[in-house]
Amino acid sequence: MKGVHTVNCSEVIRERRSIRKYKENVTIPQEDFERMLEAAMMAPSACNTRPWQFFVVINREMIAKLREAHPFTKMLSTASAAIVVCGRPDLQEGVCKEFWPQDCGAAIENLLLQAKDLGYGTCWCGCYPSMDRVEKLQEILGTSSIPVAIVAVGEADEAPAPKGHFDPERVTYLRRSEEHT
Repeated sequence: MKGVHTVNCSEVIRERRSIRKYKENVTIPQEDFERMLEAAMMAPSACNTRPWQFFVVINREMIAKLREAHPFTKMLSTASAAIVVCGRPDLQEGVCKEFWPQDCGAAIENLLLQAKDLGYGTCWCGCYPSMDRVEKLQEILGTSSIPVAIVAVGEADEAPAPKGHFDPERVTYLRRSEEHT
């Protein structure tokens, strides 16, 4: 679905869904992967350390191994690709140390939104802090970086209803010292 670009960020945020069914045999162009990864790498990070590494898995045999290592990635059987987002805590020190999980989370969200903007569906499948998943994925990928998530990517073959919504009960405004609303 290359070339589909939504110009309204608000719409992209509200239209994004976790997709678990994809059209099979869809090839994602290299430039679309690069656009998604560029968006991911534009995410904020503690002290601009950018503590991430990305594995773009298109090989079906390798995707099958990822599915075996993570019990909640059934959707990878039809997805065009899996992008494994890994943390690099070795790149952070001092006051920035240990913020890599949040930094990778921000990168993942940017990736999801850019994929939606390009016309692709995605599903974020968490890995870290489940060390069993982490260790299996490290072995499969041959890396010491820490797998934070597997993101399934492809052309959606479903249109799920939204599950999120604004809930004012979960918001507290602190406006003045004497007022809490």
